[in-house]
Amino acid sequence: MNIKQYLDSTYLKTASQAGLSESENDIVVKHAITEAVNEGFKLIMIRPEYVALAKEMILNANSNLNVGTVIDFPEGKSDLETKIRQANEAIVNGADDLDFVCNYEAFKDGNAELVKQEVLIATQIGLANNKTVKWIIETAALTEKEIIQLSSLIKNVVISNFKEEDYTSVFVKSSTGFYKTPDGSPNGATIPAIIMMLENASPLPVKAAGGVKSYEEALEMIRLGVKRIGTSSAKAIANGENTSNQY
Repeated sequence: MNIKQYLDSTYLKTASQAGLSESENDIVVKHAITEAVNEGFKLIMIRPEYVALAKEMILNANSNLNVGTVIDFPEGKSDLETKIRQANEAIVNGADDLDFVCNYEAFKDGNAELVKQEVLIATQIGLANNKTVKWIIETAALTEKEIIQLSSLIKNVVISNFKEEDYTSVFVKSSTGFYKTPDGSPNGATIPAIIMMLENASPLPVKAAGGVKSYEEALEMIRLGVKRIGTSSAKAIANGENTSNQY
């Protein structure tokens, strides 16, 4: 198994989050892009302001590495117009994958129609531009029932409005990796949450993101049926090493 083709190598920290200056953070991003090219990962997942840089570096390296970015990250609370604007900017800059943070707080508050609308419209934009679309549901912020319901909602919007051949291009994704749980419990891809997502999002694929820290954990996710894994420790995982990184 070429596990590298399951790995979305991820660096999504701002300079302040990383405790770095802007120029220092730029260097970290460039290193992450170069590493992803050299290691042959599926994709580099970076913040929107770095997409154009990544595409230029990948072109210069004559690489097939894809570029993904996050939309309305990390809280997902912005209105649909903001999500659309950010998505269009990412498309113009050359992003291959658009990872939208679902407005899970609206869903928790009972506003399922708002979430259905954003999933429909934003997915339409992504697919119309031949992009892969992922919907981050932030499992650590949800109850088990809500994980099941939100995964099902996204699936139902997609199968009701898009062609069957589009299904493989619309993922349900577990986590941002940046959500702070009140009790310090895991904030990313746990086995129970992933199983619920797989059972209720199918036939849409699932991406496990946040907290996958070893080759064995990644392999277990793949055996369960996950198609992509987002991690800030892609190289360590591919090399069979354990890591303490949280996302």
